[in-house]
Amino acid sequence: MTVTPLAQAPKTIFDEDTPHILIVDDDRRIRELLKKYLSDNGYRASTAENAAEARAQLENLTYDLMVLDVMMPGESGLELTRSLRSQTQQPTSNIPILLLTAQAETEHRIEGLEGGADDYLPKPFEPRELLLRIGTILRRTLVETSDTRELRLGPCRFNRERGELWRGGNLVRLTDREVQMMQLFADRPNETLSRLLLLDDEASTERAIDVQINRLRRKIERDPKNPIYLQTVRGLGYVLKPD
Repeated sequence: MTVTPLAQAPKTIFDEDTPHILIVDDDRRIRELLKKYLSDNGYRASTAENAAEARAQLENLTYDLMVLDVMMPGESGLELTRSLRSQTQQPTSNIPILLLTAQAETEHRIEGLEGGADDYLPKPFEPRELLLRIGTILRRTLVETSDTRELRLGPCRFNRERGELWRGGNLVRLTDREVQMMQLFADRPNETLSRLLLLDDEASTERAIDVQINRLRRKIERDPKNPIYLQTVRGLGYVLKPD
């Protein structure tokens, strides 16, 4: 594989939001070429030479995507893919996987996708195509994650599954009732929820809902008196508008 850069890329400054990609290939030359190419084009990149090393890295770091060679000695890329997908209780079970292989026959592509890979790229390939496929997978993953688990609210983010509100690296304390309300909003973002829908039991009043909304705003909004994310819809109720 010959890697020709798209252009002379400016030096990239990475931060924690830059997607981190793990390249797994037993060919050292390919690993290093891909690492440099992805780094030059805006990604953080790490490498592993086999499945065992990849497993060790997955235990210690969180990656946004794995570029995985199928034909490796020992545990193959396809076997690693199947193993990760079967471990449904582990965070690594859902890591997006792009398989690379010299076997381009239809049955091999189908086998890879059935094993749980997100995409399949036969060797030799154009580096530009690799970038496009990585970008497509990451965009799809971001949408799925936002829809099912986490909402961004400016400097804050709310994890719907865990019921956690974070401001930067700090966990914001929520009462049980506030968690319930945030989960209701997270289930129906950008949709107006009536005060009646937000009532938790017969003892609650619509006035109590207003008080609870004001408390949430103090934890979410920069300026609670002029809310951006948790807005009032006059005469109807409230709406949560995530980024």
